[in-house]
Amino acid sequence: MALTTEEKMLIEMRVANESPSTATAYLLWLFLWFVSAHRFYLGRPGTAILQILSYFIVIGFVWVIIDAFLIPGMIRARQDEIRRRLERAALT
Repeated sequence: MALTTEEKMLIEMRVANESPSTATAYLLWLFLWFVSAHRFYLGRPGTAILQILSYFIVIGFVWVIIDAFLIPGMIRARQDEIRRRLERAALT
């Protein structure tokens, strides 16, 4: 059974409402990078903890800089997770 147009629109509205904010993610990255707050906010606690532990070596600091470029992709992935969850719920 496929979703109706109305159900798809409702799902997209909920994805927009439940998605993490890009601005918030970047503010957390900028001001709270040392506790990897942006990764916790984006639902990635495992890599957040790994990142915190890696600060004791140089690679951790490089990783934080790389995250500035990875945040948009992490947000898209989170939106896709939300969308799939809502679609499954709508079909059941």
